[in-house]
Amino acid sequence: MIGIFLVCIGVAFNNNTQLGNDPVGIIYDGLRATFHLGHAQLGTVSNYLNVGLIVALYLIGRHYASWGTLMYLVPYGFFISIGSYLYPIIFQSTTLVTRMFGGATGISLYYLRISLFVAADIGVDPFSGFMLTIRDKTGWSMRRSKITFDVCLIVVGVLLGGRFGIITILTALTTGPTIQALSGVFRKRFILAKN
Repeated sequence: MIGIFLVCIGVAFNNNTQLGNDPVGIIYDGLRATFHLGHAQLGTVSNYLNVGLIVALYLIGRHYASWGTLMYLVPYGFFISIGSYLYPIIFQSTTLVTRMFGGATGISLYYLRISLFVAADIGVDPFSGFMLTIRDKTGWSMRRSKITFDVCLIVVGVLLGGRFGIITILTALTTGPTIQALSGVFRKRFILAKN
């Protein structure tokens, strides 16, 4: 739950910087823009999309739809709404430096969350489930599947009106290696904690 909370705060912070979104966040932002909703309603949009994705994932990649996937869904929109509420309180200035600091915070929280969720090994979020299903059905490597999936998310998000920017490029290029490194560290800590 801590990992889910962190990613939601990170997604909300990134969205509020107006410096772009991560590949998943850009889809949420694109749908938000398509339906002419405010930044504070990003959580509502994410809930509707995630419900649809879990149903679809259950039909095409049932192996990756688990209780961890459902646990991810329940608080997701609410946590994003909290992040959207907190951002202007924490980062009161709209200067580029402040927004860059907000983005660095958002990206860091995003990386921490995914790493914690992967290390906990209790299932995957709906988007990761789709990416893994694509990998399984195509026989592609994890790297090729992740890059292809992220590029598709970015293109669709931009076409829907999602904000593309430096955060989009940075997260698309660095998420994989960062998650691999951090999840290994967390996994070792979890094993030590069990013993």
